[in-house]
Amino acid sequence: MTDNRDDGLEARRKRLDAELADIRKAAHDEKASESSAEASRKGYAMAMKLSSEFIAAIIVGALLGYLFDRFVGTAPWGMIVLLLLGFCAGILNVLRSAGMVATPHPVDKKNET
Repeated sequence: MTDNRDDGLEARRKRLDAELADIRKAAHDEKASESSAEASRKGYAMAMKLSSEFIAAIIVGALLGYLFDRFVGTAPWGMIVLLLLGFCAGILNVLRSAGMVATPHPVDKKNET
């Protein structure tokens, strides 16, 4: 009688071990997919940030150029020049945000003046 009972317990233990292994594998797979999704979300967030900074700089340059032309009367030249400056500022902002160009250190700014 104890043999049957021990065999039954051993069979249940093996079955539970197999189920636990399946659950652990599923949890590991889920954790891996979650980390992949998190990296993807971070990439999309960075892309949105960089593109919005670039577009905003161009729009501000164009708007300032338009206003300059309206008040001074230098029709397309103010807009052309400030639009190009806005484009350059947008590129610089994107490079700074991406870490390609370092922002000047405050100590360096004091030494330049």
